[in-house]
This record gives sequence, C-alpha cells and structure tokens, in this order.
Amino acid sequence: MDADDEGLKPKFVEWPPKELDSMSVDALSAYRAQLEAELERVRQTIDTKRAYLGSADTFFKKQ
Repeated sequence: MDADDEGLKPKFVEWPPKELDSMSVDALSAYRAQLEAELERVRQTIDTKRAYLGSADTFFKKQ
C-alpha cells in the first residue's frame, strides 16, 4: 500500500463504552438521548453524502 493511500482511508473514532452500572436512571436516560442525537446526526450526514454521490453519478453518466 502506498503512503498516500493511508490518507484516503476513512477514520473511525471509537467511543470508549461507559460504565453503565454506576450511572443513575436519569444519567442513563440523558446518555441515551445524547447517543440518539448523535445517531440522527450521523444518519443525516450519510443521507447528504449519498445525495451528493447520486448527483455526481448522474452528472458523469450524462457525459
């Protein structure tokens, strides 16, 4: 693999799992809400990128 290829790989940032047993029900509910909000943000970004890719594919197929 070329050194330039390293920059093209998607970077995955792994969240360390939290110790859930020590969290209260309220804290767990808040944590869950944060995770759900982050998942929605990820879904929206994926949808946006797919739309861009679809537009690019359509543009280049017409050429």
